[in-house]
Amino acid sequence: MAKAILKFIRVSPIKARLIAREVQGMNAEYAIASLEFTPNKAAGIISKVIASAVANAGLEPEEAVITSARVDKGPVLKRFTPRARGSASPKHKPTAHIMIEVAAAEKGDK
Repeated sequence: MAKAILKFIRVSPIKARLIAREVQGMNAEYAIASLEFTPNKAAGIISKVIASAVANAGLEPEEAVITSARVDKGPVLKRFTPRARGSASPKHKPTAHIMIEVAAAEKGDK
């Protein structure tokens, strides 16, 4: 079992979790192919982390299965937008930590 971690990435953890739950338990090759056509910022990022985890394991994508896909909340960047009469409104820019674990697939799995 090998893993890859991407920390402090500027994507909402709530939105990234939706994508991570879809690929959990999938074959790595199939997951990367399906994420390629998912119109979401987090999909491209998670696809790269899966490819990194597969490379860390020393496997080919068709030989690997995603055992765990986790997205944790990172620190929130707090910024301000100027508003009328010299006031300001806060803007919260969330960050996320993405963790992917892969393992070698059994011979019967596809």
